[in-house]
Amino acid sequence: MTPFAKTPEDLSRLFVERANARDVDGLAALYAEDAVLAFPPGQQTVGRAGIRELMAQLVSRGGEFTVEEALPTVYYGDDLALTSTKPSDDTGGRVQIVRREADGSWVRIIDRPEIHS
Repeated sequence: MTPFAKTPEDLSRLFVERANARDVDGLAALYAEDAVLAFPPGQQTVGRAGIRELMAQLVSRGGEFTVEEALPTVYYGDDLALTSTKPSDDTGGRVQIVRREADGSWVRIIDRPEIHS
């Protein structure tokens, strides 16, 4: 069984671990069924199935991912949060809105992996 995110901050670490393991299903599981991913740049990928396809393309390119420095998480109540990291590839920023599910796990519901300045 794939471990789930117990905190919002776990999502970035799990993303890196699963991307480096080329675990496409594990990457897709980090997203809500109806999540929106603002990628490729200027476009949106909607839904876990579409995100899974995009992740398959991403990991097929190879390369290693690194855990980036997390910025402080901002919570809205107990079940929504805004997470972000300082990008190591100078893309300007990464931000996600994440939600706690009924089982206590956290998933991304909106993900903007790049913001160009």
